[in-house]
Amino acid sequence: MSRTYGFLSTNPPTRRGVATFTAALPHHLTAATPGAEGRVVRVLAGPDDEPAVAEGTVVRHLMVPGAAEAAAEVLNDCDVVVVQQEYGICAGHDGEDVLRVLTQLRVPVVVVLHTVLTAPTPGQRQVLDQVVGRAHAVVTTSEDARRRLVDGYTVERPDEVVVIPHGALPVESPAREPSTDRPLILTWGLLRRGKGIEWAISALGALRDLRPRYLVAGPTHPDVLAHEGEDYRRNLRNRAIACGVADLIEFDPAHREVDALAELVGQADVVLLPYDPSEKVTSSVLVEALAAGKPVVATGFPHAVELLADGAGLLLPHRDPAAIAAALRRVLTEPGLAAGMSDRAAGLAPAPSWTAVANRYRDLAESLLAARVVVTT
Repeated sequence: MSRTYGFLSTNPPTRRGVATFTAALPHHLTAATPGAEGRVVRVLAGPDDEPAVAEGTVVRHLMVPGAAEAAAEVLNDCDVVVVQQEYGICAGHDGEDVLRVLTQLRVPVVVVLHTVLTAPTPGQRQVLDQVVGRAHAVVTTSEDARRRLVDGYTVERPDEVVVIPHGALPVESPAREPSTDRPLILTWGLLRRGKGIEWAISALGALRDLRPRYLVAGPTHPDVLAHEGEDYRRNLRNRAIACGVADLIEFDPAHREVDALAELVGQADVVLLPYDPSEKVTSSVLVEALAAGKPVVATGFPHAVELLADGAGLLLPHRDPAAIAAALRRVLTEPGLAAGMSDRAAGLAPAPSWTAVANRYRDLAESLLAARVVVTT
């Protein structure tokens, strides 16, 4: 039976993690369901967000602040609606515009939570409680996020909160020992404060004998770019010069599409995630690194603790250059360690391919439709 899936989210050309997620999910979900169609109501994330819609995309409507009614009208023509919930996507205090859409939907709603804070502001808590209350199913991308939600928020039906992992890039990268000629350490994603690149730069001096190449790939986050331009990237370059390691680090601000990014990840000897935040419950970069079979060195944010506990990577304290240097040295020099970590990464189940993830969403949607959910407004 054909289905029409609706999505409320940011979407490319917006360069945000949630936009990338939404670009991938409809593609793979409709591919997994013969005759299915995806319709995206694209939320413009800010006044500088590019309103253009690329030819051939599944975007059917642009939602601007205060236009919840028109967005809901488009989504009510779908069988099931998937709402991406992240602070900062929708307008209003703590993104409360999403509630104005949800209260007008008359079809089953799946809400995907990309952030679950342990210490939210009263406004953040109120919005998330109401979003969860309006959903017929809630998805988190990690077990830690589910625990936080069920234990710390108002969740009347905990059995309706399910974990579906973030999808990953199709990277073919067999396990191998690190390169003996300038091993590649890779950090990628939208650049902003909190990525911990400062501490990685401070660690590089202790690795000079290995002649590593540390590549920081990805454009500056659009919110950062709008408010302070490229100041942060310049500060990092100046730090590298001050630490005497400018010859060991490269900053590549290019935005890579899926195939180009997959090729880059495949070249890495180790992926470094020196993130500052201790509450990060979802990291698409972490999932993609593990799916590619790459050894990972990461600070102990919740998603890393959850996925690396069985030996697929090394966990570090936050803001500790000495620990970063020691862990990278182990991965790059200790015989068998990198290959063993790759093997453990490959053994993680289920494999977080986008095809597998889309099948989980399809099954969830079908269960809601089979239950003949009645939506009241």
